[in-house]
Amino acid sequence: MEKTSSQHERSRVRVGVFDVVRGIAVVSMVLFHLCYDLRFIAGVDLPWFAPPLQGAWSASISWTFLFVAGCMCPLSRSNLRRALQYGAAALLIWAVTTVVAVDTPISFGIIYCMAACTLVAWALGRIRALPSGPVAAAVMLVAFLALLDLREGFVGFGQMGIELPRELLESPWLAWLGIPGPGFASGDYYPLLPYLFMYLAGAAMGSWWAARGYPVWARSARLEPLTWIGRHALLVYVAHQPLLLALTMLIAA
Repeated sequence: MEKTSSQHERSRVRVGVFDVVRGIAVVSMVLFHLCYDLRFIAGVDLPWFAPPLQGAWSASISWTFLFVAGCMCPLSRSNLRRALQYGAAALLIWAVTTVVAVDTPISFGIIYCMAACTLVAWALGRIRALPSGPVAAAVMLVAFLALLDLREGFVGFGQMGIELPRELLESPWLAWLGIPGPGFASGDYYPLLPYLFMYLAGAAMGSWWAARGYPVWARSARLEPLTWIGRHALLVYVAHQPLLLALTMLIAA
């Protein structure tokens, strides 16, 4: 399916506010991982780094990444290429964390999730089924919230929910989807579900905003060094953890 001229023009637009927001999320991620490494690897006493703050902090980072990545789908020259880049990075992270084995290896982490979600968004775009608009975004967010307890075998809200069959929960082949199964472990776990729906909520809003044109302030927003960090988020993600681990080892020595 060929792009129209207006779609080509939109794909060349760089929306600066997304870089800034993503840069903030990356900095927050680095600080989160530093606290994690200090507490659980170096043994530093950080009693405040625990649930519920730890979970809320982690969610604020990953949900922001996914929503912004979805928003940027209509601006990408090739979502297929983006998906393959994320996938290659996810494979590298899995291999390195498996070989080094400092902590639990990362299987189906946030970069895998970005790859899988982007690939789904690309496929939906090819068949003109990518959700668009605030109503679609709201539906995606409701679906996301309904699936938050999928790994525990529950879908829905309270009394309106359903429990999944035990046979499904005991399958060793569905960790990529969102049902980890017995014995599964990962240092970072963001399966396709429920996180695809947060990504698609961003895609729905991104399509809606792109069709109407971004305001000048959103396109021109810059706040260095956050803008640079946001533009190179994948590079920073791949590079920061080895550096943090080296720092942690020095502290623990």
